[in-house]
Amino acid sequence: MRTIVITGAAAAAACSWLLTGATAASAATGLPAATGLPAAAGLPAAARAVSSGGTWGKAEEVPGTAALNMGGTADTESVSCGSAGNCSAGGYYTAGSGAVQAFVAGETGGTWGTAKEVPGSGALNQDGGAVILSVSCASAGNCSAGGDYADGSAHQQAMVAGEASGTWGTAKEVPGTAALNTGGNSAIISLSCASAGNCSAGGYYTDSSKHQQVFVAGETGGVWGTAKEIPGTAALNAGDAYLNSVSCGAAGNCSAGGYYTYHGRLQAFVASETGGTWGTAKEVPGTAALNAGGGAGINSLSCASAGNCGAGGFYTNGTGQLEAWVASEVSGTWGTAKEVPGTAALNKSGDAQITAVSCASAGNCSAGGFYTDGSFAEQVFVVGETSGTWGTAGEVPGSAALNQAGAADLQSVSCASAGNCSAGGAYEASVGIGEAYVVSEVNGTWRSAEEVPGSAALNKGASAQVNSVSCASPGACSAGGSYLDSLHNSQAFVVGET
Repeated sequence: MRTIVITGAAAAAACSWLLTGATAASAATGLPAATGLPAAAGLPAAARAVSSGGTWGKAEEVPGTAALNMGGTADTESVSCGSAGNCSAGGYYTAGSGAVQAFVAGETGGTWGTAKEVPGSGALNQDGGAVILSVSCASAGNCSAGGDYADGSAHQQAMVAGEASGTWGTAKEVPGTAALNTGGNSAIISLSCASAGNCSAGGYYTDSSKHQQVFVAGETGGVWGTAKEIPGTAALNAGDAYLNSVSCGAAGNCSAGGYYTYHGRLQAFVASETGGTWGTAKEVPGTAALNAGGGAGINSLSCASAGNCGAGGFYTNGTGQLEAWVASEVSGTWGTAKEVPGTAALNKSGDAQITAVSCASAGNCSAGGFYTDGSFAEQVFVVGETSGTWGTAGEVPGSAALNQAGAADLQSVSCASAGNCSAGGAYEASVGIGEAYVVSEVNGTWRSAEEVPGSAALNKGASAQVNSVSCASPGACSAGGSYLDSLHNSQAFVVGET
């Protein structure tokens, strides 16, 4: 079973299944194009912000990474925008020594500054394996970032770093993870900031029995508290657990989700934080009934406000086929998970998942993922929730025309307001030729997907992907990912929509 989840020690290249030329920094996923999608199941005018949509500019190599990336392997893993044209990005590069190092870069007024090694990460990263996996910006110049590094004993440790008023502070090991991580394999996978200096993060660690467990940690007033195992997961998890996503609707009010193992079966879990206290994790309601084949999990969740979130992922039905599901939390209570409407008609070959979810307001979300059609080609879809009701999934408009070799994925979705979102991922233009795409939703209608402008000129090695998209306002987004240059070195890029 293939799942678009990040597995292993650091998981710096989650989409390397498609882009065969890309090198991971460390071990870590219809409707005719002319038809388009319905306006988010009839998104009411009162529920949407009117937008004429934006225009994607040309992709550029992240400034400064050419000088850093002497080893020829770099990637932008995460992008987050505090306001239009004011974003931060993080990822990794390979130094001339072969050591993998973590970088951050900032965009101010629409112009990207020079990338630099995350302050303090070099001192932590004694064994040469560091990466930023998640960045979240609460406002312009006020962000947090998380990932991992390799200490002097070659153990992977979880790290965080903070940016205040445009200046990045010194990275540090997540407090409390040393006591948890007796098996020597830990990382922050997802991080979310509700306001400047008030964030929550989650990831995994390995216990003394070499089982993988999940943790959360919180930042309050710019100070990170002690990480702890997510309450209740010890009782659920009889094998390995993994956390894929954290989202905060308000400071101290967040949700987290992933999967755990029970009697050899993967099960989906969700946990909620209320007033700064994490409650007991539980199996996502309804997934037990769906998951007859024993493989389910959350890939992504998003909270628009405290206790109002959406989530999606995968489950395995009784015939062993992988299907996509969504669920919604309303006023702190999670509803029953269900198969994504419309995916049964699309997913003829039995391999579908939700890979990304973004909620602009309570009950108004967009999600995307992939499915396999009757020819076993991997295609991408989007689906919208309006006023708490999920509409019918449809193939991303224009993606079929791009995806000639039948291998596409959707990695990220971001919604600035209800019905105004952008998404990105990768497709195979012809056999062995991987390209990056973006697609935007305007007032509830998805436009046609397009190759990232300017990426063809960069992507001489024919392997590009968008890993992360962030929209600060309708039509004003940034995205980042990687491409292969003419020497087949992996390079990091960013691109903006205005």
